[in-house]
Amino acid sequence: MRIGELSKRTDAPVRMLRYYEEQGLIHSERLPNGYRDYEDYTVDRVRQIRGLLDVGLPTRIIKQILPCLNSPRTIHMPYVTPDMITTLEDERDRMAEKIECLTKNHRAINDYLDAVSHEVRTVRAAGDSARPAGQP
Repeated sequence: MRIGELSKRTDAPVRMLRYYEEQGLIHSERLPNGYRDYEDYTVDRVRQIRGLLDVGLPTRIIKQILPCLNSPRTIHMPYVTPDMITTLEDERDRMAEKIECLTKNHRAINDYLDAVSHEVRTVRAAGDSARPAGQP
């Protein structure tokens, strides 16, 4: 797929996709006309990258852990430093806090929708029973 389609499918600006490629986070083949051509799996890869950036990981660390996202048991990171491990542990903990917050908000919205839906059904039922038979 060309870069414009990848941009649409991932909601990532073309400029950002070029940056990801420049950083070695995604790869493309060049067509004879010079256009970039991306494999379908790149859509998921871009979404992973954006998610990791959203939680604050820098691209240099994302580049190192991307292989781990597909098969964690085969990952080998020859340049792991104590600082990198600390950074990843901190980011993991921040993600867990965000997940907890999102889960609470999700439950609250579900509870609200359940209550509102029940109220709407009750009002509709009361309105239906107040109408004379045969009238809509």
